[in-house]
Amino acid sequence: MGLEVIESHPSLPGAGQQSTDRPGRAPALNAEDRAARSREDRRLLLQYHEGGDATARDALVQRFLPLARQLARRYQRGGEPLDDLVQVASLGLLKAIDRFDPRRETAFSSFAVPTILGELKRHFRDKGWSVRVPRDLQELAVKVDRVGEQMSRELGRAPTPAEIAESIGASTEQVLEAREAAGAYRAVSLDRPRDDDDEESAGIADSVGIEDAGFSVAEDAATVERLMRVLSEREREVLRLRFAEDLTQSEIGQRVGVSQMHVSRLIRQSVARLREVAETPARSLDR
Repeated sequence: MGLEVIESHPSLPGAGQQSTDRPGRAPALNAEDRAARSREDRRLLLQYHEGGDATARDALVQRFLPLARQLARRYQRGGEPLDDLVQVASLGLLKAIDRFDPRRETAFSSFAVPTILGELKRHFRDKGWSVRVPRDLQELAVKVDRVGEQMSRELGRAPTPAEIAESIGASTEQVLEAREAAGAYRAVSLDRPRDDDDEESAGIADSVGIEDAGFSVAEDAATVERLMRVLSEREREVLRLRFAEDLTQSEIGQRVGVSQMHVSRLIRQSVARLREVAETPARSLDR
């Protein structure tokens, strides 16, 4: 990707391989101009690194800022402000300038491109995703999104997952997983109005889900089960027969071998004890 960007940017060393007849593009540099520009880049780098000249650093930033902007545009996706990405790419450019060794024979642009791209990828990985997603899956999601848009323009229709998979050298399952992961990129508040043009419209939460009484039932059941620990085994059985199986006191007395009056007394005492324990702090139940 880095080499492609460098070759297509007319203000960088090595540019000028493509036609510049289209309006809005700078004229291509010939070999002599490219060589002169490369020498000037190296002179500024030496001036900054060996002489500490901040002016030379500023000049390098201005010379390579178009590259940072171009890389930021290539990583722009829906909902991501371009200005934010340009700032991230510019930070990557500054890091590249500070870390580059001007005594190396390689061109500065060859070092700057992966440094800027690394900063952009780090931004998406650490700050862009609402839900934590593995790094390789994040990068694949960005790639699938970018390739999908490019193929849509070329084909005049939305490409299938299999077509995208073939284009990027991945499996169809990986493409589908990347698309699903892309849904975790940005969270939307449930209080946000469904109609963006009408702030008074109902929120998103009103259109999803329903009130489920089962949660309250489950919570009550768990509370009762915990309270029942304070009763004896016979008391628990009497309450189960009365309130779970809905037996009469006479039928319960026959089951457990006591009189109806005794059953009535057991029920009253057990319920009163449960009520008393329920009104005490929860930690007392664990003693």
